[in-house]
Amino acid sequence: MTNGSNRVLDELAKLVTDAAGAAQGVRREVETAFRGQAERLLNTMDVVQREDFEAVREMAIRARAENTALQARIEALEALVGKKDETAKPASTRAKKA
Repeated sequence: MTNGSNRVLDELAKLVTDAAGAAQGVRREVETAFRGQAERLLNTMDVVQREDFEAVREMAIRARAENTALQARIEALEALVGKKDETAKPASTRAKKA
């Protein structure tokens, strides 16, 4: 009788193990199908990838810094040209302005 009981328990354990393995297989299949659908959806939405976004962001930061530096240079040059214009004008013209 002990043999019969052990055999039933062994069969039950085997059945549970097989069911767990099948459940994991189904989970993997569902996961793969979901990822495929999500990827197709993102491709149709024309979503930018993170790497591309970061690259463009860095370019924008550098361009903004360069624009600030160029603006400062332009203002310095305009100030220098303005001073030269003042010294190049005849004295009578400078007096009228003041």
